[in-house]
Amino acid sequence: MPARFPSVEPSFAERMAQASNGLFSAYTEGNTDLDILQIPHINQFVGEVELPGSKSIANRALLLSALGTVPGRPCILKRLPDSDDVNVLRNLLPQLGVSVKAGPDGIRIESDHSRLSPAEGEFYVENAGTAMRPLLAVLSALRGNYLIYGNEQMNRRPIGDLAHCLVSLGVDIQASENGCPPVRIKSQGWKSQEANIQGKTSSQFISAMLMAAPLSEKDFTLKLQDDPVSKPYIDLTISMMHDFGVTVERQGYQQFFVPGNQAYAAPSEYEIEGDASAATYFLSAGALPGRGPVRIYGLGKTSIQGDLDYVSILQQMGASIEIGDNFIESRGGNDLKALDLDMNAMPDAAMTLATLNLFASGQSRITNIANLRVKESERIHGLKTELERTGAKVEEGADYLIIEPPHTPKSARFQTYRDHRMAMAFSLVSAGCGIEIEDPGCVRKTYPDYFLDFLKVAK
Repeated sequence: MPARFPSVEPSFAERMAQASNGLFSAYTEGNTDLDILQIPHINQFVGEVELPGSKSIANRALLLSALGTVPGRPCILKRLPDSDDVNVLRNLLPQLGVSVKAGPDGIRIESDHSRLSPAEGEFYVENAGTAMRPLLAVLSALRGNYLIYGNEQMNRRPIGDLAHCLVSLGVDIQASENGCPPVRIKSQGWKSQEANIQGKTSSQFISAMLMAAPLSEKDFTLKLQDDPVSKPYIDLTISMMHDFGVTVERQGYQQFFVPGNQAYAAPSEYEIEGDASAATYFLSAGALPGRGPVRIYGLGKTSIQGDLDYVSILQQMGASIEIGDNFIESRGGNDLKALDLDMNAMPDAAMTLATLNLFASGQSRITNIANLRVKESERIHGLKTELERTGAKVEEGADYLIIEPPHTPKSARFQTYRDHRMAMAFSLVSAGCGIEIEDPGCVRKTYPDYFLDFLKVAK
């Protein structure tokens, strides 16, 4: 079923109207049950936003704390975001013998046993890739029979590279014919101490193997057959594993070694920093010519997320950036420079950049983004199709987009393909014209209050 936008609920509709003084409106179209959000031409972006916790960090923290707590030694996760992807894994942990309780200080995670040891189970992950991939690897390292599956979208997302890697370790893995979920697991634990894996499809496969490796209790070496996508997310995983008591030795991005006889030990508290991918939308709004300042809180100089490098792109394009210990602020200059950029390290931010390029002077080129085709939607073709509605000329290649902006963006109605990042990225087009966004409720996947926070800076 399509994601529902809360605007059809009276309480939310009243909240939206109160927050915007009628600036935004939302309705359900005819008998289609399709929700539409209307955003007028926004003349200025200025203000402040407190970011929600990072989904990428949150789901890693949930799993690592589950692996690293024992009875009587809980871990309190602070600033855990209340989003669909995070709630999927949060709600599955009790099936693994892990207690999850909300308290005044955060979410209390405590294992009921000294080690996760379910013998069987079925795990429904909706469309949460950051739950599907690591859960598959962790369950394969245990002993038992399991089934992992998702919704229609998830069951189209490839899992074959990870499945093949686990098969090489002696695990019986059965996926669909096209290498997608559902996935059945029959395992007696990993039988080898070395494996090879491809990293060009998703860095989550590599992160999943690394997070599961300590469960084997032996030395483990993971070798990559190619240059991986989204390298900063691998670094994020290694950094967080260290926070939870496990060391990973990395030789470039071609070989990873996890020494044996290590066990996760969750800290008593772990705070989840703001979502750097979500920050790109607000920082881009503030970076538009003549706009800003827009300040986001929850990220700063010590952030561990790779998407923080997006601020350097905004600086190259002509924006002014200020970074503090717990904030980042952007302010637009006189112009936005068109750039030729390799976005392999932060593909989610590439979507924000593609939309921002509608306001750049000259032709922009975004390259090395092939893995966007196997995300929540087919993002390269989707971006081309939707951005062309504004009058832009967009060339689509196997792993690139070339964008020539229109003189003035035309009002458009955007499809989101049930993809949260499509909905959030297209909101920036309102800087040039009035727009409509279909199924805006898909943002609940990572950022349920995105449009309410967008209102805070839209003037």
